[in-house]
Amino acid sequence: MLNVYVAQPQGLTRLPGKLASIPGEALWIDLIGPEPTEEELIERTLGIDVPTREEMKEIESSNRLYEDNGVLYMTITIVTKLDSDLPVNSQITFILAGSRLITNRYADPLPFQRFIAYAEKHPSVCTSGAALLSGLIEAIVNRMADVLERVGTDLDQLSEEVFAETRVRSAKRRSRDSRVILTRVGQNGDLTSKARESLVSLARLLAFVQQAPDTIMRADVRPRLRTVNRDVQALADHATFLSGKAVFLLEATLGMLNIEQNNIIKIFSVAAVVFLPPTLIASVYGMNFDVMPELKWLLGYPFAVGLMVGSAILPYLYFKRRGWL
Repeated sequence: MLNVYVAQPQGLTRLPGKLASIPGEALWIDLIGPEPTEEELIERTLGIDVPTREEMKEIESSNRLYEDNGVLYMTITIVTKLDSDLPVNSQITFILAGSRLITNRYADPLPFQRFIAYAEKHPSVCTSGAALLSGLIEAIVNRMADVLERVGTDLDQLSEEVFAETRVRSAKRRSRDSRVILTRVGQNGDLTSKARESLVSLARLLAFVQQAPDTIMRADVRPRLRTVNRDVQALADHATFLSGKAVFLLEATLGMLNIEQNNIIKIFSVAAVVFLPPTLIASVYGMNFDVMPELKWLLGYPFAVGLMVGSAILPYLYFKRRGWL
C-alpha cells in the first residue's frame, strides 16, 4: 500500500486514490507492505533505493544506518502486537531525502496510527520530513514508555502474589496459580526484552541522526531529538531493571515450587516411616507357623493391634517433637 501525505494549513492530508506518480509537494510517502510496482515507482521518481524486507532484517549498522548521495537511510526494530500474548518485532525503514520523508514498513503499529491522527489536526508537526521523523520517533518512544509502565505494574502484582501467604490455599490451587504466574512472568520478560531491543535500535538511530549535516537535519529538530535520546536512555535503563525483576520473580516462583515439592516428598517419607513398624509387626504375626504362643492367647489380638498402633504413634510424636512435621 502506498500512502502519500502533503502538508495543508489544517495539518497533514493524505492524497486519495491510487497514484500513478509522486507529486512534488509530497511531504511523507508511507509504504505499508509495498508491492514491487510501488517500490519501483518510488525509486524511479525520487532516485532512491528502497530496502527490501530481507535487507531491513540485517542487524549490521552499515546496513541499517547509512548515507547515500545526501539521503539518510535508517532502519529500526520496534515491537508490534503489544496488546496480544505474542508480541513480535518488526522492522521499519526511514528514508530522509531532503525535506521529504519516506517510510517502508510491513506492519501498522499503534504509534504510526496515533501520530497520523495527531498530525492531521496539528500543522506544526508537518513543517518538514525531519519534523515528521522526530514526531514518529516520539510516538514510538511514548508507546514504549506505556508498555514498560504496564509491565512494571504487572510485575508488582505478581510480586505480591508470589510472596503472599499461601497456607490458606489448597495444594491444587497453588499449583494452578504457580503455572499462571510462571506464564505471566515469562510473557512480561519476553516483552521487556523485545522493548529493550527496540530502545537500543532507537538509540542507534538517534546517535546517527545527530551526526547528520544541517542540510539534511534542520536545526529546530535537533533539540527535540536530543530530548528523545535522553528519554530512550532512561527507558532502556528501566527496561534492564524490569528484566532483572522478571528473572528474580521467575527464580522465586520456581524456588517456592521446589519447596512445596520437598514438603510433599517429606510427607510421603514420614508416612512410610510411621507405617513401617506396624507393617513389620503385622508381618510377624501373619506368619503361618504351627507353634506361635500368641495364637492361643486370649488377649493376643488386642495386644498385636495395640502394639501396631503404638509403634505408629511413637515415630509420629518423635518427628513432631523434632519439628519435621
